[in-house]
Amino acid sequence: MPNTKSAKRALRKSEVRRVRNRATRSELRSAIKSARAAITGDDAQAATKALQLASKQIDQAAAKGIIHKNAAARTKSRLAKSANQKTAE
Repeated sequence: MPNTKSAKRALRKSEVRRVRNRATRSELRSAIKSARAAITGDDAQAATKALQLASKQIDQAAAKGIIHKNAAARTKSRLAKSANQKTAE
């Protein structure tokens, strides 16, 4: 347990940030999951919309520092690559 006043405040702040980051990461994972599901589905328009939404969520998470910017770029690249392969078939 923290002993000083500043340490107590830091503990409160880190708890708030942890909860916020966890919620954002959960939303991010859900968006990626739904994008992958839409890409494997038949509706190309839904896949495009889901890919745009997932890309936006990925960018926002990277901007907030929840995921690394290179991890964000890699994830977006893989999603786009799978979407392009699906439309090429």
